[in-house]
Amino acid sequence: MLHIDQLSASYRGLKALQGVSLDVAKGEIVAVVGANGAGKTTLLKSIAGLVTTEGSITFDGQDLRRLKPHLVSRAGVGLVPEGRRLFPRLSVDDNLRLGAYAITGPDRFKPLDLVFTLFPRLQERLTQRAETLSGGEQQMLAIGRALMSQPRLLMLDEPSQGIMPKLVDDIFCAIQRIRDLGLTVLLVEQRLVEALEIADRAYVLQTGRIVMSGPAADIAGNAAVRRAYLGL
Repeated sequence: MLHIDQLSASYRGLKALQGVSLDVAKGEIVAVVGANGAGKTTLLKSIAGLVTTEGSITFDGQDLRRLKPHLVSRAGVGLVPEGRRLFPRLSVDDNLRLGAYAITGPDRFKPLDLVFTLFPRLQERLTQRAETLSGGEQQMLAIGRALMSQPRLLMLDEPSQGIMPKLVDDIFCAIQRIRDLGLTVLLVEQRLVEALEIADRAYVLQTGRIVMSGPAADIAGNAAVRRAYLGL
């Protein structure tokens, strides 16, 4: 579904990504793991059309590098950004419905049923302002808003960030359910253990380069990865 070949990106002359190549097949959860500053967020922003890049990004045969960000979204790529980026003073309901701004037709808001199945708490808090929600609930809302755009590929940037530990499991379980419902997921995450538990395959990103890739179970059991990221 997604093919990236020799992708490079720079910020103010500094290389954030250098020759990154990866693939995501339909129906997979693919995790990209690595330390802060490895280039994980830049990778997702590059796919979403938010960063100037060199190389190739192909989604279902379509060259995403030729598209503006709103057209990347319409092509079927949804992004849940780092830090959630909600509309804090708008209600939960308004935030969700804004996720469908580019969708037309009578089924525009049909994904609401899916969102409320995944995150019943959101249905209980429809009239609350987003800024009044807990960190975990805000992350649920950010994922729900992305699902409202009816994506075929859902990209999540550090979904566990700033969330109480007891809600982290809920978020990762929801990601698994999203995959089980037929969506493809590209997950960027610092929580190595949790990410690799739910992923099918994984890539390790270090200082802008892919240094390891393979089945998630193999990456999780790799001695070098365990030393570098788990201190074992």
